[in-house]
Amino acid sequence: MAEDAIFPPRGPRRRAVTMRHARRARAQHLAMTADRDRLRRELRARRRELPAAHRIAAADALAARLFALPFAPERGYVAGYWAMDGEIALHAWQLQLPRTCVYCLPVLADDQMLRFAPWRPGDALVSNRFGIPEPDVEPASALPASDMAFVAMPLVGFDAHGVRLGMGGGWYDRSFAFRRTNPQPPWLVGVGFESQRVDAIAAQDWDVRPDAICTESTTYP
Repeated sequence: MAEDAIFPPRGPRRRAVTMRHARRARAQHLAMTADRDRLRRELRARRRELPAAHRIAAADALAARLFALPFAPERGYVAGYWAMDGEIALHAWQLQLPRTCVYCLPVLADDQMLRFAPWRPGDALVSNRFGIPEPDVEPASALPASDMAFVAMPLVGFDAHGVRLGMGGGWYDRSFAFRRTNPQPPWLVGVGFESQRVDAIAAQDWDVRPDAICTESTTYP
């Protein structure tokens, strides 16, 4: 057994041990961040390589899986996203939603949180700071995340245990942090291509785990 475990260090020695532990934790965090960034690059490249015919068929198959969920939305605000960088498209799902559902797109707010605004094809869009189209509304007037009944969340990667890997900005994790301690709604569903699945992703304390992950061929967990 280490001496420190028997006789906890005091004074300057204790501060030195604490600093060593802090440096070790930071090094581990940086290594994990680097691993995640590398995985993101690989999976985004894999996603962009999918042929157009597969993308079209996958969008239709994904819509069917979303509608087959036991908690598929029947009414209320339903959030999707504007597909970019090879992300799986949601148009087939959006166009078949019940008329009692209001489809929304995310809007980036200055407080680093997502808001959501109703959107229909033909409504005005503007590009946000990342070049992603979003409804042309004042973010402060958009709906908070807690008003959503159902949210389809984009992902870069995932594993069969339901751990979602996003782009790394933390927008969805921050905006839906309340779901770590509160029950549904909103129901959160990660969506992507089956080719984005990996064996395992190390979950982080701040990760918000979706209630399900749907691809064109499988629903997890």
